[in-house]
Amino acid sequence: MKKIFDVILVHNESKAETFLGKLVGKKPLFICTIGTTETAKIQSISAAGKYPEMTDYTPPADVELLLLGRCKCISGVPVTPEGIPTPALITMSALKLADIPALIASGGLKINPFVPFLNLGGSPGRNIRTGKAVDDVKEVIERARIAGENLAKTTDYLVVGESIPGGTTTTLAVLLAMGVDARQKVSSSMFGNPHELKIKTVEAGLRASGVKFGALTEDPVKAVSCVGDPMIPAFAGLVLGATGKVPVLMAGGTQMGAVLAVVNALNRDALGNVAIGTTRWIMVDKTADLRGIISKIADVPILAADLNFSQSKFDGLRAYETGVVKEGVGAGGAAIAAMMKSEGSITKETLLREIERNYEQLVGSK
Repeated sequence: MKKIFDVILVHNESKAETFLGKLVGKKPLFICTIGTTETAKIQSISAAGKYPEMTDYTPPADVELLLLGRCKCISGVPVTPEGIPTPALITMSALKLADIPALIASGGLKINPFVPFLNLGGSPGRNIRTGKAVDDVKEVIERARIAGENLAKTTDYLVVGESIPGGTTTTLAVLLAMGVDARQKVSSSMFGNPHELKIKTVEAGLRASGVKFGALTEDPVKAVSCVGDPMIPAFAGLVLGATGKVPVLMAGGTQMGAVLAVVNALNRDALGNVAIGTTRWIMVDKTADLRGIISKIADVPILAADLNFSQSKFDGLRAYETGVVKEGVGAGGAAIAAMMKSEGSITKETLLREIERNYEQLVGSK
């Protein structure tokens, strides 16, 4: 696979190369779109928090780390049940190294972060098994679109990431409602990807809302309202607003499938200036298939930051190589943006050194 600097051109190589060419030496704005969903509290469905109840605190803590270099709403940093640290550590390090500004946008939260954020008027998501998961989807998309349109005037391009525990389950639900069969294809932040639990949860949500597979292909607003999460409309609106003016790097893993499906259904033309930026860990994950999901939706390139923690001196970072966490908080996209802005002088090695330095300060020497 071809690489430019330390970025792998994973899918749709010629389009990926053209897209990357637009970013070299340019100044991005990083936006992290956050939200919470009760779906994350289903036992064993998410590793984005030491206990299911802690998942309400993960997104605010993630963005506090990005903007403050530490968390205020919790002590320490968000970790998986095994103690592996949040990918916000990667994002924070990349943004810091490349001096990239960051902005937070909320789709709907239980706990607000102790940092400034753009409130897009949404509410926290309910458990998708109710079949009534998200309120005011259309309004949130519209507000986010206005924000995206205006933010695009301030920068060369946008990198949009996300933090929402339980998000791969809601992604699967939205994709099935919209006719994209992503069963066994969405990723997970934990060691064993709980595909069966996710499918069972999603099927319960689709039954409760009376939605059959593919029934909402042309109605993304209803798909998200029934079985989605509050991050999806906020993220999709930002993309819809910005992409007419500047390139947009959608920073994330398989959750980008749901966002892409929504954007594609609302305005197919918006995808000409879009790419997905993720990590190598997502691409080598044998329990998921980002490429397979995206190719069913739209002809969009995929890029991956060639991050590798196998030589790290810390167990908590080396654990990423075993298949936990993998992506989140825009880690892959932020790393790609740092490499592109620096025209390759920020490499995966310099990034690892910065991540280790920040890890030691925040977590200690584990």
